[in-house]
Amino acid sequence: MSHEAPVIGVLALQGDVREHLIALAAADAVARPVRRPEELAEVDGLVIPGGESTTISKLAVLFGLMEPLRARVRAGLPVYGTCAGMILLADKILDPRSGQETVGGIDMIVRRNAFGRQNESFEAALDVDGIAGEPVEGVFIRAPWVESVGAEAEVLAEHEGHIVAVRQGNALATSFHPELTGDHRVHALFVDMVRANRVAGSL
Repeated sequence: MSHEAPVIGVLALQGDVREHLIALAAADAVARPVRRPEELAEVDGLVIPGGESTTISKLAVLFGLMEPLRARVRAGLPVYGTCAGMILLADKILDPRSGQETVGGIDMIVRRNAFGRQNESFEAALDVDGIAGEPVEGVFIRAPWVESVGAEAEVLAEHEGHIVAVRQGNALATSFHPELTGDHRVHALFVDMVRANRVAGSL
C-alpha cells in the first residue's frame, strides 16, 4: 500500500488551486480538489492554497468543512498552507478580521499582509531547512509573516529576519507561493510527509 502515490487534496474554495494540483502531480501525488466534507474524508493530505484568508475561512464554514478540517488536522492529517493557507493554520492571528476563523495546527502567531504594506509582491531566494540544493525561489504576494512560534514549531526559513516557513508535526506552512515557480521541491517535501504519515499509520 505504502508504495502507491498518496492522494492529496487542495482546498478548492478560492485561490490558486490549479497551480497546486499541477505541482502535487509533478511531485508524484494523486491531486484532487476538495470542496465537500466527503471529499476531505478521502485524502491522505491537504493543501490550503493562497487567496484571501477571510474569504476561505468563511467559505469553509459555509461548505461545512471547517469542523471536519479542524478535527482531521488535530488527528494528524498532513496539511500544507501557503500564504492565506499559512494564516489558516495559525493558532493565533494578529488583528484578525471580523468573522475570521482559523483551522489551527501550528503554534504560531501570524501577521496578515505583513509584507504587503511595504511592497505588494516580490521574489527572494530562500534557504529552506529540509530542501537540498539551490535556494528556493520564494514568491511573496501580499504575504503574511510569522511573528512568533511556540516550542513545538520548527522554523524552516526566514527572510530579512522574519519567519516565512514553519513546520509542526504533520503541518507545514509557507508565507510564499512555491506553486508559482515551477520548482516542486517544497511540494515534494510535503508529499514525503504524507507518505511517512501513511506508512506510520499502517504499521
